[in-house]
Amino acid sequence: TFTNDESQHIHDVCGKIPVDQVGAEALGRLILVNPWTRRYFKSFGDLSSAEAIQHNPKVASHGAKVMHSIAEAVKHLDDLKAYYADLSTIHCKKLYVDPANFKLFGGIVSIVTGMHLGTDYTAQKQAAFEKFLHHVEAALATGYH
Repeated sequence: TFTNDESQHIHDVCGKIPVDQVGAEALGRLILVNPWTRRYFKSFGDLSSAEAIQHNPKVASHGAKVMHSIAEAVKHLDDLKAYYADLSTIHCKKLYVDPANFKLFGGIVSIVTGMHLGTDYTAQKQAAFEKFLHHVEAALATGYH
């Protein structure tokens, strides 16, 4: 669960980030920094270089889609497992995504968020936002248990 202050910080962060841009950048960084994740995105076309990844419209689109889901999850802080139940099942049973990648992505989302918010991404906001991301990661991993 989240305290009132944490909830406020999470809402504040999600309300200020450019969701599409953060999502695109975060997914691009995930693929670039963790090259084994490319196997999940074979249908996205050319992912052979940093430039190809950064300019790939499918990476940008999917990253934005993921971040919109995260931004929407803020409305479900009390029951993230239920909110992510279907996506968890899809990632586990259909896409076979290693749940460790959720944690990697969450860390990158926090980094990219900090880049966009600058000094407004205080330590308190970062702590609350990362706690939220950890809960999202856990909810997505539920289908694996």
